[in-house]
Amino acid sequence: MTAVAVLRLPLAVDLSGFVKLLQRMQVPHRVSEEAGEQVLWVSDAISEDVRSLYERFPQGDPDQQLDIPAQAKVQRPGFVEQLRHSPMTALVLLLSVLVGAVTLLGDNLDTLHWFTFLEFRVVGEYIHFTPLADSLAAGQWWRLMTPMLIHFGFLHLAMNGMWYWELGRRIESRQGGINLLGLTLLFSLVSNYGQYLYGGPSLFGGLSGVLYGLLGHCWIYQLLSPNPAYRLPRGVLVMMLAWLALCMSGLISMIGFGEIANAAHVGGLLVGCLTGLLGGLYSRRKLAL
Repeated sequence: MTAVAVLRLPLAVDLSGFVKLLQRMQVPHRVSEEAGEQVLWVSDAISEDVRSLYERFPQGDPDQQLDIPAQAKVQRPGFVEQLRHSPMTALVLLLSVLVGAVTLLGDNLDTLHWFTFLEFRVVGEYIHFTPLADSLAAGQWWRLMTPMLIHFGFLHLAMNGMWYWELGRRIESRQGGINLLGLTLLFSLVSNYGQYLYGGPSLFGGLSGVLYGLLGHCWIYQLLSPNPAYRLPRGVLVMMLAWLALCMSGLISMIGFGEIANAAHVGGLLVGCLTGLLGGLYSRRKLAL
């Protein structure tokens, strides 16, 4: 099932009513922003029907029934199609899986040290860390970001991967893959450095700091410039913020989940809220022009 651009409209056109109509009718679709336009994508099998529907009900009409074949109503984009529309999201997840494989999910210290924030060596039962300044002087700048690819255990990787797939695709569909990559690297840098400053030399890793950055970005952006891509279920936001509060309370570590990189989570969330604020204000200004 191939997606095609069925509508290309100026950003000033309010497409929310028609999008709600498609959602109510369970028509698979997505909206992206390209070259100063908002683009509505649907399956090529129903593109003419959707275009005709927009000509009749551009503002949406909840009292109307869908004239698209019933088979098309229940279709959902397949996994291959989702990958095709979210290549940057998939790339980050693929790199996380590969790093998980070569590090044996944190058990292989001989390869793990390539990706940690601080270079280290094991002497007997002790780990000796190389100062960050020395690593940067040696040109190892990748260490500022690569801890996001490290995961300690399958559950750690699976949970972070699931949430990155969910949040990353939203940002990629709305702002493009390059912007998603830039945000991912920024959130990783801030969360990693924040954890280092707060916790000192230690082994830490995972996408969770980035995830809280993506969450904050979608949350604040949606408040300022509502769009279908960033409309998160209220339960998701409450759950992730509640989890953050539990982690910061120390309860999660006490019941055996290990040390939690709370500074990374908070740092990611704060910088994500900031980028969401800037992005949302910029988007709202463009819509007002």
